[in-house]
Amino acid sequence: MSQTPSNLFLSIGKQVRDEYGRSVGRIISFSTSVNGKFETAFIELSDGRFTKHPIESIIFNGTEITLSSQIKTKFADLCDQIPFILRKDNALKNLNDKKKINPALYTELHNNFTTVLTQLRKDAQLILDETNQGITRCDEELYTIGYSLLHLELEHEIGKIADDTYRSAYAALQETLKRTNNEKSDLETTKSRLSNILLGEGPISPPQEMAEKKPIITPTPTITPSSPVNHTSPANDTTELPEPPVVVYVKEVGKAGI
Repeated sequence: MSQTPSNLFLSIGKQVRDEYGRSVGRIISFSTSVNGKFETAFIELSDGRFTKHPIESIIFNGTEITLSSQIKTKFADLCDQIPFILRKDNALKNLNDKKKINPALYTELHNNFTTVLTQLRKDAQLILDETNQGITRCDEELYTIGYSLLHLELEHEIGKIADDTYRSAYAALQETLKRTNNEKSDLETTKSRLSNILLGEGPISPPQEMAEKKPIITPTPTITPSSPVNHTSPANDTTELPEPPVVVYVKEVGKAGI
């Protein structure tokens, strides 16, 4: 269970990772309101750039600091606001049906709720667009990882890469593969929930419940380590890889040798 430290300034200089374990950077500073409430975290990224994030997107869990994705943070807001407005609008309708409120007041409040819901659904569409872009990015990364694994195998097979180097590179690529697959699975779940919001169908699951669901690993064109190497994949590796390609070397023979 995450717990925000009483003095966030003690977190300055500490490393920040995303929800999938990738290094983001380190905390540089915080901004506070006039009454001393923490509002924004400033993070120096690994490439030297600086970014700022709302304090609600930073998760503190002991010594670990995690930056939630902006998509999940925005979606969490929608999960809070849309059901609340819908409940109030339904309650207002029930009161009007029971003749307990003035019809003119009902119309005014109902129109206000409708306006708010329309804007929130527009916001949901923007988040959905960001989600689709994230899924496309993950697909491109998965293709690149598969391509990298293929060439790693080929170069190792012909003896250009030593066994120790091969094992280390293979393990790193497998870890990257899992993280990207998990991120894509989260994005696809968010996309499904956002689609329900836009269609006005079904309940909205909060992000916490989404995170508890077991991620679905998307099949990716990758390969297993070649047989000369005694490589053991982690026990919890849920990615099932196809057999390595068969490389056939053809020796060119001159006419005199035929």
